Amino acid sequence: MLKNYITIAIRNLLRQKGYTALNIAGLAIGMATCMLIMLFVQDELSYDRYNEKADQIYRVVFRGKLNGNEIAVPLAPAPAAQTLKNDYPEVLEATRMRVNGSPLVTFENRTFKEDHFAYVDSNFFQVFTIPFIKGNPATALNEPNSIVISRATAQKFFGDQDPMGKVLQLKTWKESYKVTGVIDKVPSNSHFHLDMFASMASLDESKQPVFVSFNFNTYLVLPKDYQYKQLESKLPQVVEKYMGPQLKQFMGISLEDLKKRGDHAGLFLQPLTDIHLFSDFQFEMEPGGDIRYVYIFGAIAMFMLLIACINFMNISTAGAAKRAKEVGIRKVLGSIKEQLIGQFLAESILLTAFALVLAVLVVNIAIPVFNTLADKQLSLRTFIDPLYIIGLLVFGLFIGILAGSYPAFYLSSFQPIEVLKGKLSVGGKTVGLRSALVVFQFFISTNLIVGTAVVYKQLNYVQDKKIGYDKEQVLVLHDTQSLGANEEVFRQQLLKDSRVVNASISNYLPAGPTSWNSSVVQPENNNDQSVNTQQYQVDHNYIPTLGMELVAGRNFSRDFPTDSTAVIINEAAMRAFGWTNDPLNKVIGRFVDNQGTKANYRVIGVVKDFHYESLHRTIGPLLMFLGNSNGSIIVKTRTKDIEGLLSSMKTQWNAINASTPFAYSFMDERFAKTYYAEQKVGQIIAIFAGITIFIACLGLFGLATFMAAQRTKEIGIRKVLGASTFTITLLLSKEFSRLVLVAFLLAIPVSWYAMHKWLEGFAYRTDIGIGVFIAAGVLALCIAWLTVSYQSIKAALTNPVKSLRSE
Repeated sequence: MLKNYITIAIRNLLRQKGYTALNIAGLAIGMATCMLIMLFVQDELSYDRYNEKADQIYRVVFRGKLNGNEIAVPLAPAPAAQTLKNDYPEVLEATRMRVNGSPLVTFENRTFKEDHFAYVDSNFFQVFTIPFIKGNPATALNEPNSIVISRATAQKFFGDQDPMGKVLQLKTWKESYKVTGVIDKVPSNSHFHLDMFASMASLDESKQPVFVSFNFNTYLVLPKDYQYKQLESKLPQVVEKYMGPQLKQFMGISLEDLKKRGDHAGLFLQPLTDIHLFSDFQFEMEPGGDIRYVYIFGAIAMFMLLIACINFMNISTAGAAKRAKEVGIRKVLGSIKEQLIGQFLAESILLTAFALVLAVLVVNIAIPVFNTLADKQLSLRTFIDPLYIIGLLVFGLFIGILAGSYPAFYLSSFQPIEVLKGKLSVGGKTVGLRSALVVFQFFISTNLIVGTAVVYKQLNYVQDKKIGYDKEQVLVLHDTQSLGANEEVFRQQLLKDSRVVNASISNYLPAGPTSWNSSVVQPENNNDQSVNTQQYQVDHNYIPTLGMELVAGRNFSRDFPTDSTAVIINEAAMRAFGWTNDPLNKVIGRFVDNQGTKANYRVIGVVKDFHYESLHRTIGPLLMFLGNSNGSIIVKTRTKDIEGLLSSMKTQWNAINASTPFAYSFMDERFAKTYYAEQKVGQIIAIFAGITIFIACLGLFGLATFMAAQRTKEIGIRKVLGASTFTITLLLSKEFSRLVLVAFLLAIPVSWYAMHKWLEGFAYRTDIGIGVFIAAGVLALCIAWLTVSYQSIKAALTNPVKSLRSE
């Protein structure tokens, strides 16, 4: 029986090549898209799960509120790790990581800037599962000035030489480190990616007993199946016992007083496996993912599959008229309904099998492109696992049954007498169901069109918004600290070029990776007005180079030696301090070390608020101090000959410092990269929207074919009575226009709500506007018209004699 089903199924599929091709194409594209998205979702959900103790590791984080300003950082004080291990027996291990800039590292005549460098505790590799190639992970970092490097870093510095025991010079800090271990690499699905792990024993800061300074990523290992909230409930005791006295000493305010005025400060625990998708902290080591995008793409995958199945149903039932007599003859000859259902399901499963093979081929071709688009390293090797292969086969079987069930039951329900007399009719419920399926398809398509439009509208808003500084034609020269005393000499040489407008030495940049310094200050030494601020170290040229606007006072000047104890604040800081009147000459108390020493700074100017963080966050209080912050030179240019200017800069650079490569970036590109994740999401959604619309159009084409076949005689009569081709085309297209309009009206509230929630992630955002919905509706309608026009015109041009011959 099964062999008979398959043989007849193959014959029928070959007989109806057009419908077969449409079905296979629609299913294959839908399944391929679903598989790609599932690979993406699986990768996002797999972050940090490579660790053997992944479900036991928790990060210690700080959340607080100071004068109404929320503070949330994924960092803990230096002594927190050992303190928690000593005080709470449930803490099995505690380890720390201190990311401390990007040092210049030298071996013999090779110098590289290492962006993936951190200090870690000696037990770090006993907490995190990172494969070692050379050395002992348990002892590699026991000694000060020891370092573990990645295989790629070892190859870069030492080539084919054995790296063990070799000594690297950290030029930035004038220190030497001996290589005591080599790892393969940190897995791609990790919330941190480092190539150099230096011994924490080398870092004096790690030994300081200061509980009010937050610089260390701290991780705890708890017992298996332990409820971490139990330990978290005890952390207020740690804050009160250790942080409270130092808070009183440093800021002159007790924890009790802090709570009375509505502020708070506390340590909390975050599961390691939540970091990538659920983190809302500042100062993360790397940009994370977003669980909302996992939900969005998961929903797209599900809807894409449903739409592909709907297409199968519509296209299969559209060809029902051609198989009606076959069903009638089979029933007359004794076939029962169950046998017919089995026959049609066999055809469906066979067709799905072809589509599944094609889908795997499409995924294999599309993965490199998708990886580039999504910045991932996905691979079909995931499906080599026997469990995945079995899952894929079950997936194909499920889709085959799901897509073929309705056509099977529909076709097997034909009455033999009616169909053999040529009186096949389709009930209103059947037409209504197919119409509802089309509405559903275009409902999803319209939502995706609106989503894509809003994402790009927000990105354009970000690019066009006045951000408070000039990002156009601004160069950032990197690693200028390697010039040493010649850094200022090099800056002066640049200014001699007529193409250079101004230049400033500062490693504090308002866009892209930058130095950060967050600290609490007190205006007029008033403990009740302590404010958490960002603090920039700048030179005299910083503000004019970036074209920032002073709304009060003046810039730093070499004519005023007292500016070494002066400060320029932004408008947000002025508001935070409660200075509604003239803030000039007001005094700010600033902590200058970890012992609580404060120095007073006089306000000499107020700079107009500028976006020194992404538009996801509101502009916070910022202070600018005159100081040495080498590492970058910001160059404002005015020329179309950027290539020539860069060539000239490189020549001057090499004349002063040939050992360090000349490196640069453009400020506008650094700004754009701040919204890299949103750009990628916008591109992916746009592509999926296009694919969804294409698959929906296949279904619409199938339904148009079906409805044209059902109304053949009606069209013939209308033509005999004088109806024009245009009138008949309009008649058939009108039916689908109604369906698209219904889908559009249903999509408006859903898409508005979804995109409104997405825009809430931006502190500064565009309005959605009614124009987006009108454009989406018009586009969906045009797509529908183009899709059905072929069948409509074909039906309208059919000779009425053919359709009325049997009447």
